[in-house]
Amino acid sequence: MLRRYWKTLVAVLGGNFLYYGVLYPYLPPGARHRMYQLDWGLVVDFWICLAIYGLLYFPFRRSR
Repeated sequence: MLRRYWKTLVAVLGGNFLYYGVLYPYLPPGARHRMYQLDWGLVVDFWICLAIYGLLYFPFRRSR
């Protein structure tokens, strides 16, 4: 359970860093998140975090 927490934390922090720190200046205005609004930028940020979580999950999963 603690391992899943750390993977989630790394995925969210890494995804937000990638979105806001690296990609944000290069994104079109429709893909930029505006504070306190539900918009396409929030969806893009979510998918980046989800992709990073997937990259962290698959190498460390246990064989059944």
